[in-house]
Amino acid sequence: MPTLPRGHHRLTRDEVSTAQRSRLLAGMVAVVAEQGYGGATVGAVLKRARISRQTFYEHFSNKEDCFLAAFDASADVFVARIEEALGSPTDPVMLRLDRVMDAYLGTLAASPASARVFLIEVYGAGYAAVSRRIARQERFAMLVADAITEGGRWRPGLDPRFIGRAVIGAVSALVTARIEVGDLAGLAELRGAITEFVRALLEV
Repeated sequence: MPTLPRGHHRLTRDEVSTAQRSRLLAGMVAVVAEQGYGGATVGAVLKRARISRQTFYEHFSNKEDCFLAAFDASADVFVARIEEALGSPTDPVMLRLDRVMDAYLGTLAASPASARVFLIEVYGAGYAAVSRRIARQERFAMLVADAITEGGRWRPGLDPRFIGRAVIGAVSALVTARIEVGDLAGLAELRGAITEFVRALLEV
């Protein structure tokens, strides 16, 4: 984890503050991934980020506040990647959703610490963290639902919003099981089966 240069430098106060905050968020993710949320301490985060306790409390009120900020930052990046993967509404819906699953699974595999923290450890972080997790999952489900609606076809008797929630609920359970046992390589293997599952819900 890079540190700020010692002595005189050309960084503004805001740039220094942003860098410190980023290091604290990264430190929180790393510590929680290794020790679990319950076992993580502010002291361990400070040691990992190489930042003083005083500086920590200039940014966050406590461990939970820092964890929630780390969750939000990671989730914002994730949603941006999903939205980018969706591409144009004029593309075939199955192509769009397959790209989404590729981006989702690839992002998790590339960031194992974040994947574990925000899919598993989040449930030990209290009501506020779980609420955020549920809200982000709903956002993901509605992105899928919107793509299905724009595609204009789905199995009779089903609603795009239901399909979106069913797909993301199933995907979440599948990937969480793989992450729990450390099978990151197995995440990519889920893509084909997930795509066929979605196709079955859309074909009339």
